[in-house]
Amino acid sequence: MKEILRRSLTGVLYVILLLSAVFLNSDAFDFLFMVFGLACLYEFKRLTHLRGYYIFIAYLGLWWAYIYLVSDKALITLLMLFTITINLALLTFLFSKKERSFTTIQKFIIGLFYIGGGCIFLTMIPYKDDKFAQFLIMGIFILIWVSDTFAYLVGKTLGRTKLYPSISPKKTVEGSLGGLIFALIAAYFLAKYETTLSLNQWLILATVIVVTGGLGDLLESKFKRIAGVKDSGAILPGHGGILDRLDSLVFAAPFAYLTLNLFSYVS
Repeated sequence: MKEILRRSLTGVLYVILLLSAVFLNSDAFDFLFMVFGLACLYEFKRLTHLRGYYIFIAYLGLWWAYIYLVSDKALITLLMLFTITINLALLTFLFSKKERSFTTIQKFIIGLFYIGGGCIFLTMIPYKDDKFAQFLIMGIFILIWVSDTFAYLVGKTLGRTKLYPSISPKKTVEGSLGGLIFALIAAYFLAKYETTLSLNQWLILATVIVVTGGLGDLLESKFKRIAGVKDSGAILPGHGGILDRLDSLVFAAPFAYLTLNLFSYVS
């Protein structure tokens, strides 16, 4: 009972923090995810035993450049493609049964683009034509939360088929499908209140976010399993670390950014 209460209280405070940053102003949102990025990198460093603090400097430089200085679409596309390439390469690591050890430079590149790049694109998603789309980014948070919540509930009640037992024994195929279905239902209602995207676009975006977010969750689970730890950190009582909370969003962000840009291109 105490554990449930502690998890609930932490979850409520986490949501309040996000809502406050989103609806206060764009600078607060930018700053929050810059800090979240640093926290995720710190936890990634501990998981992978990456030494030194150069990755923090590289991340802050890259974040500052792309959030405040770079407006050239070609440079943004280049970062997006490189980040997605790193993520796709990590999927081969996720599904490989062979033991794999990364060199220091590989850990640096993975951390900088898988986590740093993910946080940068998560920060960039709400911006279009110098406007800050508060309800769009909140819609993305809602899709992840709904998917995670109902994946757990459906998996708990109906789950029979293990999804990837060697990496995440508790996740089931039924739970994952349940999370996707309820996220699509949430997308239907979001389309009624956030008309920046059409219903079909919300449904496509929800599918992209849920599928890639689920892969991101499994990927972090593999890093934790290799490190021999249950959580990436302990900053959030009952929930683990910041990376445990943001693993889905960080991995899904560049794919969501690509999807939103394709919508703009084809519309």
